[in-house]
Amino acid sequence: MSSLFSPLALRGVTLRNRIVVSPMCEYSSDDGFANDWHVVHLGSRAVGGAGLVLTEATAVTADGRISPQDLGLWKDEQAETLARIARFCTSQGAAFGIQLAHAGRKASTKRPWDGEGAVSPAGGGWTPAAPGTEPFNDRYPVPAALDERGIAAIVAAFADAARRTLDLGATVIELHAAHGYLIHQFLSPLVNRRTDRWGGSFENRTRLALDIARAVRRVWPERFPLLARISATDWVEGGWDVEQSVELARRLHAEGVDLIDCSSGGAVPVAPGTIPVGPLYQTPFAERVRREAGVPTGAVGMIVEPIDAEAIVAQGRADVVILARELLRDPYWPLFAARTLGADVAWPPQYLRAQGDRATMCRPALVSGAAAS
Repeated sequence: MSSLFSPLALRGVTLRNRIVVSPMCEYSSDDGFANDWHVVHLGSRAVGGAGLVLTEATAVTADGRISPQDLGLWKDEQAETLARIARFCTSQGAAFGIQLAHAGRKASTKRPWDGEGAVSPAGGGWTPAAPGTEPFNDRYPVPAALDERGIAAIVAAFADAARRTLDLGATVIELHAAHGYLIHQFLSPLVNRRTDRWGGSFENRTRLALDIARAVRRVWPERFPLLARISATDWVEGGWDVEQSVELARRLHAEGVDLIDCSSGGAVPVAPGTIPVGPLYQTPFAERVRREAGVPTGAVGMIVEPIDAEAIVAQGRADVVILARELLRDPYWPLFAARTLGADVAWPPQYLRAQGDRATMCRPALVSGAAAS
């Protein structure tokens, strides 16, 4: 039996397999609202056989968006289309989850195909909120430093978004504490230079992550799992590192986080060539956090081949594999991975005529002297 296609129980939710659709920003919303693009984008990955479909980073406040076109859940009205997506994904056998996020000093920036840098207030931008006033780089907006009241409001906003997530029918939440966004900004000593109770020591720098996890878990039912995505390292000496990630994972687990999604980088600009990008390059982080913190983990980053995904789970390096670009290239990757691994999985009945081997399907076929339909 394939390990990749074995079920996984996380609290009261059982994933049909170990393949997770990674949160991937689509930069296609208006005022934070999901639309037909999100219905098709996320729904097709559920049809394609993934065990869990996660939304892109979904902002808990309007000024917590990366770009003005980001998805949001800071008001009740934004839940309607997300509820439709949740119903559809669930009907196709996939669990559906929302990644809750705040961009911090990386907010109010252009979407990738519009270039790089800040969006001005005249262009629909705003002043971001962050641990301090240092921008990510000289093309990013200068943020305003959060005070105690502002931090409390953001913690409350995560809890409010979690309530909306429950109401719209999702059964999984992931907290975005990676890639240089707000929670990661507080974690990293390269960014967080505060001298109050939110900065300095490990306990102080992790306070926001733990407060948010605690606040969300208070409103998120015990029967539903809570995940957290972290950057296991900043890839810079003196920054956030895997040793701190292991300890953070232990503490998040104690607050009710059930799985750590292990990515890396993003807190500060890194020189080209610093990060050893290649197949499975982040999997060792998931393996170490799983082993040393005793917490289930997800491996993400250039996982392309079914045999590699199978090995990660079979060897106990991670509990799930979290795919991004490969699922952009092929939403039906899980179905064909199952064939490669000899796993028997159900195809949507509407697609059964395509269940045959891909190589065979590429050859002309004749039925009674006429081309097969």
